[in-house]
Order: sequence, then C-alpha cells, then structure tokens
Amino acid sequence: MERLSALDAEFLHVEDGIAHMHLAGACVFEGPIPEYGDVEQLLRSKLHLIPRYRQRVRSVPLELGRPVWVDDPHFDLGFHLRHAALPAPGDAAALDSLMGRVMSLPLDRERPLWEVWFVEGLAQDRWALLFKVHHCMIDGIAGVQLLTVLLDLTREVEPVEEVPWEPEPEPSGAAKVLDAWSGLASDVAELGKGLPRALTNPVDTARTVGTTVGGLARYLRGLAAGEPHSLSGSIGPHRTWSHSEVSLAEVKQVRAAFGGTVNDVVLAVVAAGYRELLLWRGDDADRAEVTAMVPVSTRREDARGVPDNRVSMVLCELPVHLADPLERLRSVQEQMGEAKASHEADAGEVVTQAVDLAPPMVVGPLSRLIIRALRRRPQRLIDTVTTNVPGPQFPLYCLGREMVSYLPYVPIYHGVRVGTAILSYNGKLAFGVTGDRTSVPDVHVMAGAFPAALDELRELAATRGRAR
Repeated sequence: MERLSALDAEFLHVEDGIAHMHLAGACVFEGPIPEYGDVEQLLRSKLHLIPRYRQRVRSVPLELGRPVWVDDPHFDLGFHLRHAALPAPGDAAALDSLMGRVMSLPLDRERPLWEVWFVEGLAQDRWALLFKVHHCMIDGIAGVQLLTVLLDLTREVEPVEEVPWEPEPEPSGAAKVLDAWSGLASDVAELGKGLPRALTNPVDTARTVGTTVGGLARYLRGLAAGEPHSLSGSIGPHRTWSHSEVSLAEVKQVRAAFGGTVNDVVLAVVAAGYRELLLWRGDDADRAEVTAMVPVSTRREDARGVPDNRVSMVLCELPVHLADPLERLRSVQEQMGEAKASHEADAGEVVTQAVDLAPPMVVGPLSRLIIRALRRRPQRLIDTVTTNVPGPQFPLYCLGREMVSYLPYVPIYHGVRVGTAILSYNGKLAFGVTGDRTSVPDVHVMAGAFPAALDELRELAATRGRAR
C-alpha cells in the first residue's frame, strides 16, 4: 500500500467534472499500421514494468489520511485500450479534433486512471497512440520516462512474454488509517532530522530561510489581477486542441545569438502566439497582461523511476504587449533570470513539502470548497499555464515503426481558458495548445503563430550573425 503525496492528492481533489486533471500525448508513428491485437499484446507484455498502471486510487475512511494506491482486482486491459479511426483525409485538423474530444471525457475513478487510444487513418499511412493519464499519477518528466519504458530504442521487435500477475487484496479501512498516521509520523521524524544540522549551522540556515522567503515574496507579488481579456474566465467541460512543430536546432540558434536559455526562447515564442490570438479575437493586445504559471521540475537523479509529481512553479508575465520579437525575448530573459535568482521555485518546493504534513481531513474539504467558489467566480490571478518538458533526443520505436512526432497536451482550469504544453523529441519541438471549446474554440490561430514567431527571431539571429 502506497500513499499519494499531498500534491498528487490535490490533483484528485481539484477535479470537479468541468476541470479534468489528465495529461496526454499523441505519439505519431510511420506506417504500416499494425494490427490492433499486436498493440494490445505489446501493452500487456509491458505492464509488469509499470505496476502503477494496474492500480486504482482508494480513499481512507473519513479522510483520516491521503488516498492510497491499491491493486485493481478486476483489471481489464480491454477497458483501457481504445480504438478510433480518423475520417479522410486524416490530416492534422482531424487529429486535433479527436484529441479535443478524448480529453473532454473524465477518467473512471473506479479503475486505473489511464487510457491509450490506438488511432488509424492518419495521412501518409501513419497512425498514432494517444496516451491519457491522470495528473495524480505523473508529471511531464515522469510521463516521458514511462514512454521510454513502453517503446523501444531500435526497430528490432523482440518477442516478449506476459509476466503473470495476481492482485494483492485491498487493505481494510483500519489498516489504511494506521498506515496513513504512521506515515505522517515518519514524515515529521524525517523533517526533524534536519533540525540539529540547522541549529549547528545558523548562518547557512538563516541564508536558506532568507532565500525561501524572498522567493515566496516574489511569487506572491506576481499574483495580481490584470486587465480582463477574453482568454481568462469561466470554462466548460469540453476541450479543443491544436498543435504545431518547429526545429529544436533553430530554437538553439536563436539562443546562441541572443543568450539566455532555450526555455527563454520558447516562452518568447509562446508570448507571440498569445499576442496573435488576442489580436485575432479583438482584444487590446498592447494593454493585455497574461500571467503564465510555468512548472519547474524538482525531480532528483535518485527519483528517475518514480511515477509521481515532483514540480514547483514560477510565474512569468508573458510580454504580449510588446510587438517587437527581440523585446519580447529580452523581457522573458529578465523575468526568468530574476525568478531563478530569487529562488522562486525553491520556495514553491518548500511550500509543497510543508503541505505534506497538513491533516488530510482538512486539505480535502478545503480544496473542494475552494473549487466550488472558483466555479462561481473564476480566479483572475493566473491567466495560463505553460509547461516545457525535455523529451528524448533519439528516435523511439513501436512494433518496429519509428515515432515521428510526440505532441503534448496540458489541462486547463477555472479561470484559465488556454494552456500550452511544449515537448522536445528527436530534434523537434512540439507545441500543444489546449482551449475551452465554448469560449476559445480558435486555439489553432495560436498554434499556427508559433512557427512564424520563431522564424522572426531566427531571421534576427541570422542578421546579427552576418553583421558580426
């Protein structure tokens, strides 16, 4: 029996039938299209490598502890592997439409919280696997790691046998409560281990506390409601999605010319996409303020195989009001540099660790109360989420077919009508834009603006190179 962390449990608490908390990725492969039975056998043979995928979430009586993972005694792979075919001509728009419909449906809480959709009918004799997994199971980094478990590093298809599996019986309610409180005692004891070290090194302790407080203060200063625009507000349960791809080498070319990081260039491109969408929708982009929550991985080297959430957050005011692409990039570089210097992500990690010690019977009801309030009056402090996940820079294969694209999906939430996921794979950078289907059905405008925004920066970089 394994307890969910406080952050994992929170992704369950905040799901309310309108805001669906699942992540996803569309993996597009070259042909020929395999048989459905071959895909099913592949998944069946790999399940022993990812035991979480045969477990379901069960609550602790009276919420005296955080929910736990237990084996599903009725696990049925046929329920989790779905089958769909795109209508001709099977273009990008058809795949986008299918992704939007699939992501509009909640996952069944009585079963393991994942699905894989086997999709036929893509143009150029291609096919796809849509992986849909609840956010309480994985973050973006863990999702990429799990994909490398399911897929192969070479075209060679080696026969694999299914490993026999027998589910462990679900513990009693009393055992769950006892485990929860013994686990809480262990967490407190672990926290107490650092107390002697803190007392014997007061200077280092004071410095750590100071940087944490400073980072938290900067984070709180960034939470300020700006001028209202059409990309923030209430949402419904249905989603729309669109994607585009660019060359990772071209992104690095811009970074080499103007400094900063690859993520700075990506955020500047995202800001350009938001500006284009605001202009398309008739908003005053020159006065708009778009505050983005940017997840930052806190996963350590020793946690590579742990499928859970290990993230903190920083805030970035996307410079959508700036028409000049280089000014947008400079603005992002400055903000992200300040966030790093102020240890904003470290402060978020400390807060997350502290929440692990909070009584679950308080956290759960309080979270649900806040969600009910947000449904009536959506928050206006954060306008969007933008997550950038590094993927493998080498080809992956499924049943001997190379994966040619890896397209990401990020959920949206009350007050956040648009979200952007970015994922790099084998020399490409893919953008996936999620929108509320009712209020922002035109996210394709934003997705289509990303390649053009990168072209602008790349041309400026080339001009600078010629001048040198």
